[in-house]
Amino acid sequence: CHTSGMLTPNGKEYVQKIPREELTHLILKLLQAWKEPLSHFNLHIEHHEELPDDSLSKAKEISNMVHELKTGVEKVTEKMQSMGIISNSLNGMASSEGTGLSISNEANMMSDSDFIHCFRRDSNKVQSYLKILKCRIMPENSC
Repeated sequence: CHTSGMLTPNGKEYVQKIPREELTHLILKLLQAWKEPLSHFNLHIEHHEELPDDSLSKAKEISNMVHELKTGVEKVTEKMQSMGIISNSLNGMASSEGTGLSISNEANMMSDSDFIHCFRRDSNKVQSYLKILKCRIMPENSC
């Protein structure tokens, strides 16, 4: 996986120890790392004429969801900053330079099944991290 070099904690107990700001940064970093590979994957899928239309539309839907999620996390980050929950040090995270991760051709050269496996792995991490972050920000949800 092209994101294997990123240090991401495994296990709820480790993630809970990460400060909110760092956790938000990590979520944005993972989402940004998938922007370009998903774009290439969509182009690759479009050239598979034997694929059913529903597979093609599903691939595009997933890519759009990642983009919307990244945009949503950025908006939540801005709100958290305005409320003083986290500092403004996350500014500039929207760019790939801000992630500290250079996207190699590794993600673009993976087989479709490996790509999907890696994407599912990172999607699950982001989902878990977001749940933990939500619980920290809004403890009234009895997480």
